[in-house]
Amino acid sequence: MHLRRLILFILLSLNSGTVFGLDSLFYLSKDEVISIVKKFHPVVKQADVRIDRMGFEVTSARGAFDPRISAVSRQKTLDGKQYYNYLNPELKIPTWYGIDIQAGMEETYGSNVNPESTFGKSSYAGVNMSILNGLLFDERRATLRKAIAYRSMSEVEKMLVENNTVLDAVTKYWEWVNAYYTYTLYSRVIEVNKNRLKFIRLEYEQGNRAAIDTVEAITQLQTYLLAENEAWVKFLNTGIELSTFLWMDSNTPFEWHDNILPDTMELHRRVAPENIPALELLISKAYANHPKLNLFEYKFQALQIEKKLKQQEFLPTVNVKANLLNKGYKTPENLSMAFLENNYAAGVELKMPLLFRKSYGGYKATTLKIRETELEQSYTQIQIENKIKAYYTEVTNLYKQIALYEDAYQNFHRMYYAEMTRYDIGESNLFLINSRENKLLQTNQKLIELKAKWHIKYISLLWAVGVINYS
Repeated sequence: MHLRRLILFILLSLNSGTVFGLDSLFYLSKDEVISIVKKFHPVVKQADVRIDRMGFEVTSARGAFDPRISAVSRQKTLDGKQYYNYLNPELKIPTWYGIDIQAGMEETYGSNVNPESTFGKSSYAGVNMSILNGLLFDERRATLRKAIAYRSMSEVEKMLVENNTVLDAVTKYWEWVNAYYTYTLYSRVIEVNKNRLKFIRLEYEQGNRAAIDTVEAITQLQTYLLAENEAWVKFLNTGIELSTFLWMDSNTPFEWHDNILPDTMELHRRVAPENIPALELLISKAYANHPKLNLFEYKFQALQIEKKLKQQEFLPTVNVKANLLNKGYKTPENLSMAFLENNYAAGVELKMPLLFRKSYGGYKATTLKIRETELEQSYTQIQIENKIKAYYTEVTNLYKQIALYEDAYQNFHRMYYAEMTRYDIGESNLFLINSRENKLLQTNQKLIELKAKWHIKYISLLWAVGVINYS
């Protein structure tokens, strides 16, 4: 990996504001493209931000269990008469199992004090709990568990986003490589044809060739010059398209340079079919590790939490509140049964709907959501499996096609040079030479296209499996 070298190149080019000379060529590999995308691409970094945000959502949900301090102060004075003066600081500690521990003090004075209040100073400590609906599960516990599930889901979603972005970037990389090799192929052929034209003109001037041979040589050269120009434009455009995936750490897009070239050896490296895992293993790996399938695990977690919460709504709401009381602010010295029997406040609150339509509707809606998600999961699984099968078939068949075209290229190469030999001894003509050359060029161009296509289909196969570990 030469990531640091590429970043240095980018920084120097941006700071200098000039285009490097031909002696400053930089060769960009697909591994460097993948590394840059994973580190700096805004879409991938956005997924990181989402993970951080969901982490704070978990923190926020945990806040429902934070101890809370409150204070109430009320007083009324009219015409110099103090009706009442009430102060009530309180500490409440929520717990996981629907029980709130509370303790506080009350100070009540005045001539018109509520009879329910204890005159003077008093203190209390006790619990407030739900014994049916809310004891085993409630809204705050559901919110926290769903927040944890959503945070885990955001991590899986990042993998999915990263895989999709890497696939797009590497696909564009191989299109750029294909355009570059096509351009260099025409450049080499043009040099050959320029030398041939010089030779034919010399032969014509010496009376050994007909004038029409020079016209045919010029026409062939012009055809290649036009093709080279088209290939150069395509190389530039695909490079610009590739640059949309190259970003710097400061969220600055990279300004593309024409003297960035692809790694000259990568196109010819391929994984042999016998080294690619069996189709069944790839499908099994996808079922176990594909981010899109792993998302369903957390979707089901969130839905099961919601279902459990809806089940609680079928239970009556019974809230029990009990406090031990004490005059003054001091801790009681004697907690005998007599004290416990004569110094307490307790109450029960009961609430229950008569028809349970809200509970029933919410529960059935959640159950149907789970069923919808199960159907979506099954459909996604078959989609992924079929994509793996399709890409696997293309990868293996392309490997065979490349082997056939390599053999064909060697044969056309032999035929071309055999025709050149016959031409040199006067037994052939320029038309046959050009015909052989065109066929050789077409085969070579097709071979380059197939190799680039193989790399695209291979990374598409890895993407379909769900784990892009390109090698």
